[in-house]
Formats: sequence, C-alpha cells, structure tokens
Amino acid sequence: MFQQILHFLIETLAAFFVYLLLARFHFQWLRVPFRNQVGEFIVVATNWIVQPARRVIPPLAGLDLATAVAAWLLQLVALVILVALSRPGAAPGVAALALVALIDLLRFSLYILSFAIVMQAVLSWVNPHTPVGPVLDVVTRPFLRPVRRVLPPIANIDLSPVVLLIVLQVLLIPVWHLRNLVGGAL
Repeated sequence: MFQQILHFLIETLAAFFVYLLLARFHFQWLRVPFRNQVGEFIVVATNWIVQPARRVIPPLAGLDLATAVAAWLLQLVALVILVALSRPGAAPGVAALALVALIDLLRFSLYILSFAIVMQAVLSWVNPHTPVGPVLDVVTRPFLRPVRRVLPPIANIDLSPVVLLIVLQVLLIPVWHLRNLVGGAL
C-alpha cells in the first residue's frame, strides 16, 4: 500500500513539473507571450531547474534546448525511481528508460495540445473574452490552420478543433504502442 502511494506521489509530482517544462518549451517555440497569468506561473514554477540548465545547455536554432533537456531528464529520473520501487534489486535498463522518457515527452506534448484545443473551445462558448484566450489561440493556431484550409467552417461552425482532436487521438495510439514496446511493463 505504501509503495503504491509513493509511486503515485512520485509520478504525479514529476508529471506536474514535466508538463510545466514542456509547456514552457512549447510557449517559447510557438512565440507565446509570457506576460499573462499562465506564462508567469510557468516561468516562476520552472525557473529553479531552467536557469541552472541554461548555464550548461545553450539554445539550438532558436529553441530553448535547456528546458527540453530538463523535462527529459526529470522524466527519466522519475522513471528510474519508479522502476526501482516496483522491482527492488533489479537494475533498470537506463537506455530503454531514456527512450521511454523521450516518448513520454512526445505523448505529454500531444496531451498539452489536446488540452489547449478543448480549453479554447470551451472558453469560446463560456467566456470568449477571457485573458487566457489569446494564449490558447497562439498555441493552437499553427495546428488548426492546416485543418481549416481543408475543412472551412460549415454554417459558421468550426469543426477543425474536433478534427484535430481526432487526429491527435489517432497519433497517441502508435505512441502508446511504441512506449509499451520499448518500455515493456513500466
């Protein structure tokens, strides 16, 4: 029972910070302004790991590589701890876990985009003038634009978020299978 509780707490805490680090990476990649409540929260909550990482890892082609590497390392450390807890005495295959951590970053990124699309759709109905609206628009626009070119609004109803969510769910299926193939029963 205590092992299960510890497993849950480690997984939850690590996922929380990995999601924040990935959101920070994607915000910078998509040029989302950080001068809003969401951006400021992400920066304050992740500076403890990003600032030291930036001293060691330089940016690459305009991408904040330090933030991406920090997210990957944090997920890797969490996986190593979780495997060590679930199989005491067995040495975890670090190379396989490193690949699983990378696959998890892809999976989490797809979840972040899915969440942004759902939030944008819900807020457009409930509170279209919310301060978070422009942030969600900048995050989702590059992914919705190609879908909108193929599927324009029908009777002023934009179905592109639904289509993109379906595409993202379809993409998650092979990602899950790849994770299970590489990681086994993690």
